Amino acid sequence: MTSISVAIAGASGYVGGELLRTLLSHPDVRLGALTAASSAGSTVGEHHPHLTPLADRVLDPTDADHLAGHDVVFLALPHGASAEVAAALGDDVLVVDCGADFRLESGDDWTTFYGGEHAGTWPYGLPELPGQRERLCGATRIAVPGCFPTVSTLTIMPAVLDRLVGDDVNVVAPTGTSGAGKSLKPSFLASEVLGQASAYGVGGVHRHTPEIEQNLRACGAQDPRVSFTPVLAPMARGILAVVSAPVVDGVTDADIRAAYEKTYADEPFVRVLPDGRWPQTQAVLGATMVHLQATLDQRAGRLVAIGAMDNLAKGTAGGAVQSMNLALGLPETTGLSTIGVAP
Repeated sequence: MTSISVAIAGASGYVGGELLRTLLSHPDVRLGALTAASSAGSTVGEHHPHLTPLADRVLDPTDADHLAGHDVVFLALPHGASAEVAAALGDDVLVVDCGADFRLESGDDWTTFYGGEHAGTWPYGLPELPGQRERLCGATRIAVPGCFPTVSTLTIMPAVLDRLVGDDVNVVAPTGTSGAGKSLKPSFLASEVLGQASAYGVGGVHRHTPEIEQNLRACGAQDPRVSFTPVLAPMARGILAVVSAPVVDGVTDADIRAAYEKTYADEPFVRVLPDGRWPQTQAVLGATMVHLQATLDQRAGRLVAIGAMDNLAKGTAGGAVQSMNLALGLPETTGLSTIGVAP
């Protein structure tokens, strides 16, 4: 059996914790250094009491000395923090960045939506995109997609690939609070979240907008224009993406169904639900899996597709491990569960 040594920078956060939970079930992985910034010196159990096998592990500082010497380093760091850490690691180590630093191809998009200097572009960790598996095989640097771009792209991709829809795409996506990380902010207090829903990043300003458009171009869209509105919902984790676009004249429900079934027939982490069944976030809780359904709104002349995904699982940690497996030549599904937890 292979023993792949893995370090995780940012192990005290939600993404770091989900990476640990996922990798504990990976038969080929041996966990090495687990690091943090302000939480260095504390134990894993203080931050992730559900990770019993690692409860007594002490978190080291996030620096090159502690991260060096591993086969794989996952970076679960705030946006803008990954580039400096990655630069200190050798080209012989696989670095998987769960932040945004290396996702975008356009430096102008980075400056507009994130600010500052663009660090560059790494192979993009969404294997389901056309041709992307080949780019990930043997890669030593991987940029994990944002959770919203992952579910939004997969939800509309078959219709774009088969030229069933135009380039104007609308996405409205309720999401759980874990997507914002563990930082203490008044808007994420229980008293502010429970019992209500609220939109944010409205009007084309959310940082994931150019990433979704970039993915649609990779699927063949000529000039994609995405209107993206996230909605904070009173749940800890999960995204329900409602994606719509105008259909080309003559497109039928049967065309839509055929496109989705064809595109995802062999995809291990995407399931097109039977007719009449609609995705639910509870069905994918904790699973590296996306549930999809699509239909034709004939009166409006639009395709309406819905995707459900756990933002921390397939949306981040599961997608990251999936990409790691491909880069290392392992079976893509190794260590990844598609089984959700419900109720």
